[in-house]
Amino acid sequence: MKAVVAHELNRIAVEDVTLDPPEAGEVKVKMVAAGVCHSDLSVINGTIPQPFPVVLGHEGAGVVEAVGEGVSHVAPGDHVVMSFVPNCGRCFHCVRGEAFLCTAQRGRGGGSSRLKLGDKSLTPFCSLGNMAEEVVCPAISVVKVSDKVPLRAAALVGCGVTTGVGAAINTAKVAPGSTVAVFGCGGVGIATIQGARIAGAAKIFAVDISDEKLELAKRFGATDVVKADDAQKTIMAGTRGIGVDYAFEAIGVAAVVEAAIQVTRRGGTTVAVGVGKFTESIKLNALAFPLSGKKLCGCMFGSANPQHDFPKLLDLYRSGKLDLEGMVTKTYSIDQAQEAFDDLEKGVNARGVIVFD
Repeated sequence: MKAVVAHELNRIAVEDVTLDPPEAGEVKVKMVAAGVCHSDLSVINGTIPQPFPVVLGHEGAGVVEAVGEGVSHVAPGDHVVMSFVPNCGRCFHCVRGEAFLCTAQRGRGGGSSRLKLGDKSLTPFCSLGNMAEEVVCPAISVVKVSDKVPLRAAALVGCGVTTGVGAAINTAKVAPGSTVAVFGCGGVGIATIQGARIAGAAKIFAVDISDEKLELAKRFGATDVVKADDAQKTIMAGTRGIGVDYAFEAIGVAAVVEAAIQVTRRGGTTVAVGVGKFTESIKLNALAFPLSGKKLCGCMFGSANPQHDFPKLLDLYRSGKLDLEGMVTKTYSIDQAQEAFDDLEKGVNARGVIVFD
């Protein structure tokens, strides 16, 4: 089968690889669609440390082909969305309702023995490796969804949509009638805007350097669009000098997190959603920050429980409240993977999807 393999920093190729059958506790899935997510690009360029060679892809959906011993929550023929964070239900975090911090599968090598290029073992990214025609992954990483939802749209729920919508609804708990600012209008930022709209925010400022992305943000619920250079002045003026109740940073740049904190009102909440570089730090004034009463939250995977939140988000999609298909700005074949990542790096698309025939 074909798979997108990152061999080393800044070098990917579509390769013919082999895949072993599922063992106990595993599932084999025929992929239908995989999102082209910035986290995969971060593996390619080294922002996210990852052993090479690795099969990319951690956001996707498909149809179950086979299950290993002990798997009962899915069966062949089921439509599933994969979660890059597993949900074991037993670890310290899962039993405390923090499935988004589940520690299962970490350090296991990602099931590297299942995938091979010749005689060389390959690691599937996040134990998934969704940019492949077929996947064998832990059963605790798949969520059964309705077969009435197009899998091209459902694939986005595996990472970006859940992260963004969850940041607004689960992490920040945006209140009806509140004011919101979202810094960065890529895929996660657009999902955050949608989450704030669904939660009932009265005013949503979208901030970006791209006019094209700001126009897109208006389609998904932003009430005001702001160029990044004018963000603080415009947002403060638009909130009578008070600042917003909630500010979200959806890029992964420390300086932008600091800008989001600046436009957050006293007692308000800033949420860092984007994943930045290990070498960067966020600076807070040791006197001013505690006296402001502001809250700074990290957001991992939208504070989500995949087994509960994936179907919930797809119900919102089916009811017309969450636009998934509109977020898919371009589709690619697996042979166009390099083009897809080039487009993502240039900021051409809010979200691209690799579709498997």
